[in-house]
Amino acid sequence: MALTFEHLGLVQYGGDLTIESNIPASHGYGSSTADVVAAIRAVAASAGAAFSRATVSHIAIAAEGASDPAAYDGRPVLFAQREGMVIEHFTDEYPRFMVVGFRHPSDQPVDTLHLPPARYDARELEQFRCLRGLAAQAIKQQNARLLGRVATASSRISQRHLSKSRFDDMLRLTAEVGGCGLQVAHSGTLMGILFPVEEPGVTERTNAVADRLSHSGFEHVTVFATYADEAISS
Repeated sequence: MALTFEHLGLVQYGGDLTIESNIPASHGYGSSTADVVAAIRAVAASAGAAFSRATVSHIAIAAEGASDPAAYDGRPVLFAQREGMVIEHFTDEYPRFMVVGFRHPSDQPVDTLHLPPARYDARELEQFRCLRGLAAQAIKQQNARLLGRVATASSRISQRHLSKSRFDDMLRLTAEVGGCGLQVAHSGTLMGILFPVEEPGVTERTNAVADRLSHSGFEHVTVFATYADEAISS
């Protein structure tokens, strides 16, 4: 709150703010950014002001050192999480997915405020450069399977910096069940198997994978659709 009032030039102002959230903390759901962005917007509204998405992101970075692009309200962007700036705007929407999300009970919650930044080597940085181009192509072409492969490659890089339990098993499972990619939280414990939403039988397939993961000891297994307000093929 103080940073937002300071940005508004109201350094002697304050107030009480209550945040109610059902987002689990420290696992990669984006709970901290959601709270921070909501607080910034609430304080701005109390002063009769409205901030740009970029301004909200910059204040969020000042508050917690890193931020998800939550201020951009789901718009496809390539976002520098520790600088609070958009590197690239994508003009098209993300391809639509069905996702089976889960986490392993042996993976401990991540304190993002004290998580050291990943130090990528030259090879990894070159991989990211290639993945950035492939992601742009996948979004432009609405190619869910290509974007899924980008997610898997990014997950492999993340595994070297913040490992997930049974990661290799999940890669094999993704291939076995016909998923298009495996995504992970780069500052949390979450994983997710991606499926193109338009493929036949996707609802039955994702539910079957969810049951399998639950019986294998994974926790918080959830099946959801991106763009869930639209019809889902089955």
